[in-house]
Amino acid sequence: MRKPAVVVAVLVCLGTLGGGAFAVAAQDAPDQGASERSIVITNDDGGLASVALPGDTFAVSYRNSIYKTVAEERYTVLPDGSFRLDQIAADQLAVLEEYYGVPGAPTPAEPTDRRKYVVDPDPAHPAVFTELSIAATDLGERTLHLPGAAPVSLWTLVDDDQPFILLDIKETP
Repeated sequence: MRKPAVVVAVLVCLGTLGGGAFAVAAQDAPDQGASERSIVITNDDGGLASVALPGDTFAVSYRNSIYKTVAEERYTVLPDGSFRLDQIAADQLAVLEEYYGVPGAPTPAEPTDRRKYVVDPDPAHPAVFTELSIAATDLGERTLHLPGAAPVSLWTLVDDDQPFILLDIKETP
């Protein structure tokens, strides 16, 4: 049985599908003038959510199990619908320096950033995805961040005994 999803502030439930799945969309998302796309969240049981993508960037944050601090992977959506890891951010330097093992030195983030430090990923190993498989456990507290929208708590969509979800970019009909 899935946990009830926490739908907050600017997210609105659009409807219930079979098996307890649902769809959410950001209200008042900025119009980027591009084709409309969504991040579709699925698992082995089917569709869990579809969240409007109000531009060409998004991020996934999580609590690192070793350092017990929050890290964030930031992506840019490419014209073909794939997405590329463009920046990694964290509240603690050790996560960036040791866990990710990036070649460059992390720098302090801008004062308005959610995290304290940022670093670019290894350019010798670009990370481009057509879908992203992640474990959305209560311990990791995986959260989807979209510009101009409230965070989406991914771990609330699944139970810890079946935590794996897929994130995929789809054109919105």
